[in-house]
Amino acid sequence: MCMNQQISREVLDAILKGIDEAIHVVDLTGTTIYYNDVASNHDGLKANEVVGKQLLHAFPSLNSQSSTLLRVIHTSKPILNETQVYVNIHGKKIETVNSTYPLYVEGELVGAVEIAKDYTRLKAISEKLLHLQSLMFTPQQKRKKATKHIYTFDSLITLNKELMEIKKHAKKLASSPSPILVFGESGTGKELFVQAIHEASTVTKGPFITQNCAAIPEALLESILFGTSKGSYTGALDRPGLFELADEGTLFLDEIHAMPPELQAKLLRILEDGELRRVGSVRSKTVNIRVIAAMNIHPNEAIEKKLLRADLFYRLNVLTFELPPLRKRKEDILYLSNYFIGQYNHLLGKHVQGLSKQVEYIFLDHSWPGNVRELKHTLEYMMNLCEEQMLTETHLPVMLKHKKADSAISSLPLREQMMKFEQELIQQAIENTEGNIKKAAQFLQIPRQTLQYKIQKYNITAAENSANH
Repeated sequence: MCMNQQISREVLDAILKGIDEAIHVVDLTGTTIYYNDVASNHDGLKANEVVGKQLLHAFPSLNSQSSTLLRVIHTSKPILNETQVYVNIHGKKIETVNSTYPLYVEGELVGAVEIAKDYTRLKAISEKLLHLQSLMFTPQQKRKKATKHIYTFDSLITLNKELMEIKKHAKKLASSPSPILVFGESGTGKELFVQAIHEASTVTKGPFITQNCAAIPEALLESILFGTSKGSYTGALDRPGLFELADEGTLFLDEIHAMPPELQAKLLRILEDGELRRVGSVRSKTVNIRVIAAMNIHPNEAIEKKLLRADLFYRLNVLTFELPPLRKRKEDILYLSNYFIGQYNHLLGKHVQGLSKQVEYIFLDHSWPGNVRELKHTLEYMMNLCEEQMLTETHLPVMLKHKKADSAISSLPLREQMMKFEQELIQQAIENTEGNIKKAAQFLQIPRQTLQYKIQKYNITAAENSANH
């Protein structure tokens, strides 16, 4: 062996030993050729009991079908996130979640490598979570609301005609028991919208339980959602899952495209017949819940990328709502800004009156990739800094300060755009209030006299006729 090859092997060995996951490599005969310390500690075996030995010798409970390593050697296809339960030569039971890949050298299959996670610890975490949930929702509490809600459709404030129509449509459909799918970019207000639907529904007195499917490891999500039966795995007890806890209420599943396909199939069965089966149980239980799912990508994209099962989408697609991003709701940028300024004035004990014209230009020019959430957090930052009566460009966060120079260069056209934008806002407010000037002024949060002056200034004919009438 040359010096460079020796150094390369030593470097590779040091890297593999530093990885905090179990790594097990076998050749085509099933003989172990690499076994790191993490794998050794997890399996309860010494390296010399595994390295150089046949896989089935070290783990006699496995066979060519149950061993993920041997199956990959046989099929040459990777296996991702599969649970494996086995017993070592000392009788110790081990539970892992494995991702196993074929190994190629110069295009020829030479073995397989497995990266394993300790499923026993994940199950213990699952048990703790399920135990906390069962304590939170006793049979008496289940008849009450699981969460105190403060969001209704009135909380979703907007001047945007499209979003107003979506709200109006959602109010009509809120009483339907059919599942709902809501999609839109991050920060568009999906959870607020979903809570509003629950509040307007016939199950508003029931539980409202939320679960972000991307926030829980795949190995735990099934137990969290569907519950467990005693003996289904080591240490498992009879625990209800979120579907049972949400009975007679609403279960909101956010980022449903992060749910593994096999769990999506199980969810589809519940949506079809209302029956669920706990992990490890042979008995089914009927639940009566309203399922609302949400995604931050378009369903078509999720289906194309095989993140969402098409059959589940067709079942959820009975009632579907797409929330538009803030960049397509330009009229809401300044309207929401004033609303949030009012909120933070109350919270922080300040008396900020609004945005400077320069900041208004910058806000209207910004694309707001984080949508309403980004706008709110931006204003929270600025309100904490501001000691004056107006929010100016000096209070802007770093990411928005570069907008200052751009808007200053083109200040004259922007003034014209602002006048046009103001005219559109007034016209929209007049239409939304069916020509009622008093209500339109309240809607825009300006004095009635000011609104009448601007109506005359911009020669808004429809509004003048309404005012005269």
